[in-house]
Amino acid sequence: MLPGCVALKRGMTQIFDEKTGDAIPVTVVEVLPMTVTQVKCAATDGYNAVQVGYVSAKAKHVSRPEQGHLTKNNLPLMRKLQEFRVVDSAAFTVGQSFSLAESNLPFEKGEKVKVTGQSIGKGFQGATKRWHFARGPMSHGSKSHRLPGSIGAGTTPGRVLKGKKMAGRMGNETVTTVGLEIVGVLPEKSVLLIKGTVPGVEGGYLTVSYHAKPGVKLKVS
Repeated sequence: MLPGCVALKRGMTQIFDEKTGDAIPVTVVEVLPMTVTQVKCAATDGYNAVQVGYVSAKAKHVSRPEQGHLTKNNLPLMRKLQEFRVVDSAAFTVGQSFSLAESNLPFEKGEKVKVTGQSIGKGFQGATKRWHFARGPMSHGSKSHRLPGSIGAGTTPGRVLKGKKMAGRMGNETVTTVGLEIVGVLPEKSVLLIKGTVPGVEGGYLTVSYHAKPGVKLKVS
């Protein structure tokens, strides 16, 4: 099986626990149908992986190299391609399809997953918001309400050290959240209900992968 899937974040809602009646905040994730576009093996590529394509596209939206890559295998044009590392790639064939509706993505209720997405971009922000610095006194006379303070000594080392937490662009970076629980599976709608929040904006692409405990190697075939 594939070690994960590609999905779209559709927003948040809440469901109620059948036993306790507690409200559970959940993120609605739509699993996209995927088609195997390439199978890589250690003998020829140096590692085992499966490349999948998703989201059908017109020719003008696909580069010439990708068009040749897909048409060579008699596959429809797809806007996006993504790789999943696997232990044994011999079990996969080009053209094979995966979707939640076909029940060949065995996500189950109660299973732990990790979700990777692009965080929301917040533009240029100060150190207080970006790094959660404590503010200065707000009383009359203070001149350091939200200033970052000293950024280094003058004579030694005489420069600002690399990696110093300062103001700058915030967000819009790849974020992975681990240990999230699946609290609902709706195969007929290709939807997973994941407890809590996941990175990204509504309509953003996500990668949902099976999550192994720290120190435990996840084996997928």
